[in-house]
Amino acid sequence: MKKASGQWLESAQMDLASIDRIIECEELTPVAAFHAQQCVEKCFKAVLEEYSTKVPREHSTLKLYGMVRELVQIEVDGEILTDLDDLYIGARYPGELGLLPYGKPTCADARRFYEFAKGVQEQVTRALARRLRDEGRGLE
Repeated sequence: MKKASGQWLESAQMDLASIDRIIECEELTPVAAFHAQQCVEKCFKAVLEEYSTKVPREHSTLKLYGMVRELVQIEVDGEILTDLDDLYIGARYPGELGLLPYGKPTCADARRFYEFAKGVQEQVTRALARRLRDEGRGLE
């Protein structure tokens, strides 16, 4: 695996670890959602990096998924990607604080986003490992 691809995945793993530490804290659910979005974004960027595709300065998980689905086969829920994209900007700046259409994410929402992000990370890691096995190469 390319060093940069591995670094994207390592950073995504740190986002998952951050969520794991705050997931039960109701007042931090927008932060948990933000880290879930970041994890998914970084996983998709790892794929683009590995396939020598220019990694865009793009934060929309929907747009990034559109780019990676031609490279690797992974299953994602487009509705969750939409929710994560909607929460991304709001979670970063005061005021909206990462609101869903019905308000602040709940702990149940945070758990759903965490499980989704973890699933994306696992699928991407497996897909890139398969690619390496198929090509008979290791870390570049």
